[in-house]
This record gives sequence, structure tokens and C-alpha cells, in this order.
Amino acid sequence: MTVSVLMALYNEEEFVGAILARVLQAPLLEGMNREVIVVDDGSTDGSALVAEEFASRYPGTVRLIRHDRNRGKGAAIRTALEHARGEFAIIQDADLEYDPREFPKLLRPLADGDADAVYGSRFMMSGERRVLYFWHSFANRILTTICNIASDLNLTDMETCYKAFRTALVASIPICSNRFGIEPEITIKLAKRGARIYETPISYHGRTYEEGKKTGFRDAVQALAVILRYWVSGGIYKNSEQAILDAFAHTPKFNRWMADTIRPFVGKRVLEIGSGMGNLTRQLASGRQKYVATDIDQEHLARLRARMHHRTNLAIERCDATNPADFIPFAGQMDTVICLNILEHIPDDRLALRNIRSTLIPGGRALILVPQDQNLFGSMDQALGHCRRYSKDQLRTRIEESGLHVEQILDFNRTSRPAWYVHGKLLKKPTVRRPTLRLFDRLVWLWRPIDAWLPWPSLSIIAVCIKPSS
Repeated sequence: MTVSVLMALYNEEEFVGAILARVLQAPLLEGMNREVIVVDDGSTDGSALVAEEFASRYPGTVRLIRHDRNRGKGAAIRTALEHARGEFAIIQDADLEYDPREFPKLLRPLADGDADAVYGSRFMMSGERRVLYFWHSFANRILTTICNIASDLNLTDMETCYKAFRTALVASIPICSNRFGIEPEITIKLAKRGARIYETPISYHGRTYEEGKKTGFRDAVQALAVILRYWVSGGIYKNSEQAILDAFAHTPKFNRWMADTIRPFVGKRVLEIGSGMGNLTRQLASGRQKYVATDIDQEHLARLRARMHHRTNLAIERCDATNPADFIPFAGQMDTVICLNILEHIPDDRLALRNIRSTLIPGGRALILVPQDQNLFGSMDQALGHCRRYSKDQLRTRIEESGLHVEQILDFNRTSRPAWYVHGKLLKKPTVRRPTLRLFDRLVWLWRPIDAWLPWPSLSIIAVCIKPSS
């Protein structure tokens, strides 16, 4: 297991050699290796030369990347993340204010699987700290409080440099701030992603402005502006498909409608293929003897573990619908397989259906929801990674070929068909805004009773299938 230490370097010639030596000597947890990624952010002194010397002395461990001009801490950390290869990452300043000997405290909750991010707090006192400026500390606490309001967290030190996290998680978040606004931006976006954030007390050896401290009143004002901006805006996924799925995670009434539609057919031992962020898992897992939620995306699995850790009947596993080996542990054990909005993503959907059949007991059911009508295929389908949309006859044929029998095919969600056509076919927009979905969700009480009476085909279809006894 590798830890990536991310260091933004700007005019720290006096200190960078000492801090690099400390980082290289710092203890880690057992079995962990380290890499140090230094991003020289346009230094005008000899900082880059010192870092370059360490990179030559420790090839493969210390890497130096150069910016052609000074862009700010946020831009440097963003560059470092692009080159990070470790499972975990720690942000380390290039001065001596933070002590790398405390790395194990930051890494322990991550390695134990309890946390997605760990903040080292200078105000949860268990060690020593240098007593310095009141107004600087006061501004820090004010910004932390406002950021807590925006993110619904209870951090004691949002502005701390020491932030450790799962690298894949933060690498999947678009970070836009170039300067010290990275601190509130990453905090708010981690909160919106549902990340499990821990704090641990750290010691702090702050320096005065005469000694080279770089943050000031301008940065506090910018941090406040960043908090206000990301309080109301989205932008928490780089991937457009994941952004759309996250938007649907905030439509609980619609998700309940979908869950209620298939609930009468769901048994006691359930395998869900492609659980995503758990929108349906949360609705259906209660009351089951065993519920296995699966996905191939590690970030989806991590979010599932964070959201569903209290469910004792729930197992969360990686499962590729096209890999027969992933289905061996469930072979002939499940009375229900749920596969909603997954089959259309898979080039070889026949193989996926055969794998689903292999897990079912005789008489077990598979519930398969897919988008209907290839004529609707447009920009939204492309953004979501769809290979196709289905007709009822095509879906029935695919299922029967796999050895399952189709009991019935249900129409679902006629209401959204006109909007999907306008949005994806006419306007060719690749995504849908979260406020639009929230408005739709608030009106689900109206859509549900009138949906069956609308005079056009449904947006999706649900096949209720059974595995024959012989």
C-alpha cells in the first residue's frame, strides 16, 4: 500500500530541504510505502533546486513537477493529484509548521476502512502548539463555522493543511480553486459526496509573517467567497455519468416510486447488480434475510459502505455483470436478482443475463429495468454510457435466450418521456440540472396516479422473469 505525500512548493528554500528529510523519515503504518510529489509553483528562489536534488537522490520516491508560473496552492495540489499513484494521499506544506511524525494518526482511520478523509485539527488539543495571532485564529474559526454551516459538518479546523484521504475519491472531484480556497472547496465537496470525514488532534508549530507565513486577510475573503459559491453549486464529479447518478440520488420520492413498483416481486435473499450510490438499496434492503449490493465502481462501493454501514443484513461486494467468476459465490443461492438501468450499458447483454440466471434458485425471479425505444437515444444516453435502448420484444427475446421465462413486462414512468425527448434529442444536452430533478421529485405525488393514463409509451420497461424449475 502506497501513501502519496502531496507538497505545493513556493519560495521555501530555507525550509524545503528539512521538511523533505522529515517526510522521508516519517513513520507510516505497517506495510505502507511512500511517494513524495513536489510541485514547484513557479518559485523565484532556490526552492526547486533543493527539491530537484532530493528527486535525484531518491529516484522513484521523490518526484518534482514544475509550474511555469505561480498559480497557487490549489493548482499545485491539483497537479500533484494527477500524478499520485498511492491508495491514500496526505497534503503536506513545504515549511515546518506541521510534523510528518503524525502521519500514522492521519492514516489509521483510512487504513481501518472507517474514514474516507481525515483532517488533522490544530484545535483538538492533545499536543503542543505555538501561541500566535488571535485574529488569525479567530478568522480560522469563523471560516470553519461558516463552512460547517454550508457542508453540515462539525469540524474544528477546516483550514488545516493536514488532510489525508483516499486518493481515488478526491481525484474524482473537480477542484477549481487555485489558491487557498482549496481548503473549503474540498471540504464542502467531500461532504456533498457523502464522504466519511474524521478529525484527529495534531501539534502545530506556526510561524509569524516575518518568518514567512503566506496566508492573510485576502485569503480569508477569498475562502469566504469559495464557501458561498460551493454551498449553492454542484460540481462534485468529474465524470458526467456519475454526476447524473448523483442528481438522481437526491430524488427520494422518485426512487421510492421505482422501489414500490418492483417491491411485490422481491424475495428474502436478494442480489442487486449495479447498486450505484444505493438509491434503490436503501429502499429495498430493509426486511430482507440477506441483501447483497454490488457494483464495479470502487467509489460507488465506498459510498455504499458509508451510507449503509448500519445494515447488518447487507453485504457490499464488487461484481462485474459480464464476469462469470464474480457470480460463483452466489450461484444458485438467491431468490431475487435486481438489475435496474444496467443492461443497457453492457455490450454483451446476453452474457450478463446468463450470469444473472446462474445465481437464482429454481422459481427465483430476476427484475430487469431498461430504457425503452431506440428512437429516443440521444445525448443523455451517450452521457450515461448507454449502448442501446430496448423494445419490449427485443428485451423479451434476450431474456428467453438466457434460459429465463418472462412473466410480465411493466411500463414505468411515462411522465418523463417528453422531457427526455426534448432534453436529449432536440436540445442535445448531456446532463440534467439537480434543481430540475428536485422539482420533478416534489411532484411525484401527482405523476404516480396519472402515469398509467398518459397516451404515450413509457420511458422505461421492467421485465419480471422467473427461472424455471427444470
